[in-house]
Amino acid sequence: MNEPSLFALGCIVVGLLLIAMTLGGSFIARLPLSAAMLYLCVGWAIGPNGLRLLELDATRDVLLIERLTEIAVLISLFTAGFKLRLPWRDPRWRIPVRLASLSMLVTVAAMTAIGVGLLDLPLGAAVLLGAILAPTDPVLASDVQVSDADDRDRLRFGLTGEGGLNDGTAFPFVMLGLGLLGVHELGAWGTRWWLVDVAWATAGGIAIGFVVGALIGRLVLHLRLRHREALGADEFIAFGTIALAYGLALVTHTYGFLAVFSAGLALRGIADSSTQDPMAIARAASNESAADAQRVPASMMSAVQRFNEQLERFGEVAVVVAVGALLATISLPREALWLVPLLFLVVRPLSVYAGLAGADASPMQKRMMAWFGIRGIGSIYYLMYAIRHEIDADLAQRLLGLTLAVVVTSVVAHGISVTPLMNRYERLRNRTRHAGRERGR
Repeated sequence: MNEPSLFALGCIVVGLLLIAMTLGGSFIARLPLSAAMLYLCVGWAIGPNGLRLLELDATRDVLLIERLTEIAVLISLFTAGFKLRLPWRDPRWRIPVRLASLSMLVTVAAMTAIGVGLLDLPLGAAVLLGAILAPTDPVLASDVQVSDADDRDRLRFGLTGEGGLNDGTAFPFVMLGLGLLGVHELGAWGTRWWLVDVAWATAGGIAIGFVVGALIGRLVLHLRLRHREALGADEFIAFGTIALAYGLALVTHTYGFLAVFSAGLALRGIADSSTQDPMAIARAASNESAADAQRVPASMMSAVQRFNEQLERFGEVAVVVAVGALLATISLPREALWLVPLLFLVVRPLSVYAGLAGADASPMQKRMMAWFGIRGIGSIYYLMYAIRHEIDADLAQRLLGLTLAVVVTSVVAHGISVTPLMNRYERLRNRTRHAGRERGR
């Protein structure tokens, strides 16, 4: 088949997929499956084992796949941050922070021990594998995240915050693994890793993102409310904030993922503070009423969030289809048959219960968090990042097989279980609320 025909067929497949997801989205939401499962099947069908419309090689196309996953994660991180409107001092933040720090440490340590003891990997490769598989996914986990900024549920808030934070907190362990493999400088006794890769890159990324998000939010609202300028094009606010925060983080050698997540949080916080004090804004804008002053930030938040979620869906389609096509180019290792269930059924629950010991979460919420440790696009990005740093070719292929096995299993297992489990959770939650109201009468 000649090239124009391939292109035409590709357009038809993509068009049918997007239209089918639009028309059948509400029907699919009621079924025990997720959209990502369908994208995965489409990727396989148009890959080398099917129509051969998409042929990817993780070594040859490493930069392309890295950039694709990087963009998808950035959009999702900003969206996750923008959904979380609770101030940092709210006690509910303890759950995602502990999941992204303590639980992350337990996961990396456990996977490192498994890598050295059971997979016979060198220490650096085992640490790298733990870092690749430790972060939960902010892209594929949309069904268990907060549905809107007013959602205060500890389960949804915890999983959303964890997915936003641990895609950044995993980076120091990726750099540690690369350093132990000899492709990254750790410094004498690991001093450079501690000072630069851990302390500076983490704190700097959060700070840069917060400043960028806060400044952009204040500037846009000031221009709109006082001067009737900078009106419209709310979508550009999202693009501009993501690009500026990420770019500044890269040039200052800090973690861009944390910067983008922090920028989303800060932008939401500025808009919320403006909404909560409409009279003060109205006084600053002589030609605005209090109601108008309140609608300006609210309208901006709604437009930005809606646009972000649409971009997030496009990113999910592109990356999961690519993963489906990649499956035809690798051989899944036999050790994945026991490693994947060990990660999901032992390591993840162990890390959640250790990280949330004494936390203000119900037993049911902890069990749900223990199961919904969804792995996905973030893991693919970290793997491509490691391959681009020229790790051993045989090691790269082995890590690729293990990582794709984990991601594909997560897409299927969590996709099948998310609808019935979350529906059951909501029923029990509503029943508990109703019982509490009855007792309060």
